[in-house]
Amino acid sequence: MRMYHLTTILLIGALVIDGMLNLGPAAASPAEQLADLTGKASVSVTFTGRDNFNSEYRYDLTVRNRSSEPLIADSLIVVLDKITNLAGEDRESLKSEPLLNRFDIVGQDGETEDGKPFFRVPVGTSPDLAPLTDSLPLSIRIRNRDYVSVFTPSFRVYGKKRPPAEPKPPVSQAPPSPSPQDRQTDRLIQLLLKKGIITEEERKTIQP
Repeated sequence: MRMYHLTTILLIGALVIDGMLNLGPAAASPAEQLADLTGKASVSVTFTGRDNFNSEYRYDLTVRNRSSEPLIADSLIVVLDKITNLAGEDRESLKSEPLLNRFDIVGQDGETEDGKPFFRVPVGTSPDLAPLTDSLPLSIRIRNRDYVSVFTPSFRVYGKKRPPAEPKPPVSQAPPSPSPQDRQTDRLIQLLLKKGIITEEERKTIQP
């Protein structure tokens, strides 16, 4: 009975340790694994329509790479960072809760660690978003539970820069191969040395 109890404890401990080891980057939100590209990439927002019945607002977003370095296209996400009211405030005056919590975001690809919705940027034909170029547009829909007519969504871009290519090692140049005449001269000198006709010092004067 004691052996069975000890085996059970060991099994539970192994499962706990295994669970701890598996909690790595996969458990973190995408924004936690990516760099905040504020200043290097910006979001252009275009209002495309409104559904009055559902109080739903539709926007098209594009990401522009404003840096001098390419960005890895499939790493880019757009995070809905906050929503501000007409007074420019992003929190409720009484509860001090983010206004973002009063909105439903339709079709988001996930949420960050602090509960902000994010959207993946569509990837075009190139693996990179080149400097001073725009991404393909992505569409988002925001539903306003309180039917407030004036609000402004703000976005941030997260992603990865393309690391610079490693310089290629210099190609070592092989020493030039001796010509047939040089090889013949070398064999003759070696033969003279072997027969004792010339000395090593004399060889150096002939063939330094």
